[in-house]
Amino acid sequence: MNIRLNHTLLPIAAACALAACTAAGHADTPCPQRPAADFVRVSGHDLIRPDGSKLFIMGTNLGNWLNPEGYMFGFEKTNSAHQIDLMLRQMVGPDAADSFWSRFKDSYVTRDDIRFIARQGANTVRLPFNYRLFADDDYMGLRSAQDGFARIDSLVEWCRESNLYLILDMHDAPGGQTGDNIDDSYGYPWLMESEPSQRLFCSIWRSIALRYRNEPVILGYELMNEPIAPYFDNMEQLNARLPDICRMAVGAIREVDTCHIVLVGGAQWNSNFRPFTQPRFDSRMVYTCHRYGGEPTAEAIEHFISFRDSVGLPMYMGEIGHNTELWQADFCRVLKDNNIGYTFWPYKKVDNQCFAAIERPAGWQMVVDFAEADRQTYAQIRAARPCQAAARRALDDFVEACRLANCRPQTGYISSLAMTPAADTTTQTTTQNSTQP
Repeated sequence: MNIRLNHTLLPIAAACALAACTAAGHADTPCPQRPAADFVRVSGHDLIRPDGSKLFIMGTNLGNWLNPEGYMFGFEKTNSAHQIDLMLRQMVGPDAADSFWSRFKDSYVTRDDIRFIARQGANTVRLPFNYRLFADDDYMGLRSAQDGFARIDSLVEWCRESNLYLILDMHDAPGGQTGDNIDDSYGYPWLMESEPSQRLFCSIWRSIALRYRNEPVILGYELMNEPIAPYFDNMEQLNARLPDICRMAVGAIREVDTCHIVLVGGAQWNSNFRPFTQPRFDSRMVYTCHRYGGEPTAEAIEHFISFRDSVGLPMYMGEIGHNTELWQADFCRVLKDNNIGYTFWPYKKVDNQCFAAIERPAGWQMVVDFAEADRQTYAQIRAARPCQAAARRALDDFVEACRLANCRPQTGYISSLAMTPAADTTTQTTTQNSTQP
């Protein structure tokens, strides 16, 4: 598989000047952006590569890596990033928790994982991330000097080597855009009402766009994941605010980057696009939907198809999965027949229903038990806390278990996704000039 990321190379002198300018950092006056022809573009319902060929997205989501979710560790009650972090600190203390997060981030997704994904026939990966990776906040073992850019820089390099496109998905926005565990929030989509959160939201997207404005490996910026859960009495009022907040973020991005695609999801689990009464507010935009369960038929996603056709823009299925292999195979055929690209959820987690299954290490149940225990009082924490040495050993073992070499490939799951495995991509690289700072 070759997605031809290298078809238009800048002259060497121009490329060097561009790289030097980008390396200057986050200046308010950015250097000139490389030609729009170097990036994936929108043409009607299609995405078009720089060489003029059609890009039909197929791939997976790197969930849990930079936005931990409880069920991917085997937890139920402790199900968001800040809850998991608090549980670890209560169980083994702050130093051991910080060490776990650092080693977890180094091990969960690596160059080998990206090569493995590419060998399965994928052409795209979607990266869910927490806004805290780009803010002065306490997140995954760091309290300042967050490593969001360093993590994405490495991923960009690995994707370039394996000829994969990358979608950056802000899964957890300031204030929370969903109001449930998936956005690591406090139970309400405060982003829709909080002006400080909206300013931070736009500022982070502007910083990301400024850094990657000259990186064609990045397919686009997904503004926020699954905004506004359907649990709130004022849901329609919240829905009405969504389009304006999306426009604000796009405006911030376009101050520094006019070439990358922006991806916009619908309300209520990326399923409700009715709030977008003026849906074409940028020349390079894609709408993105999600689907879990239901019949694997075109009729089941007719509302997505109808909206796509009415606005004349591409529709992309950013998340689908957690079902039988037969269901997934049937749904992939439906998506292909209806020109809707897809990235399955997730790439890796404990047990199964993913590309690479993590085997629970010996002793992991004690961590699960503590995560599920009542910990409302200090007395309850003390009563539930397992042996420190054993708990720390279980965390060490989990870090080793999540390395690709120790995971169990889910061959049936992968084959159900209707991708064409590549012979080998480990030696494939492009000659694309990098302009990473």
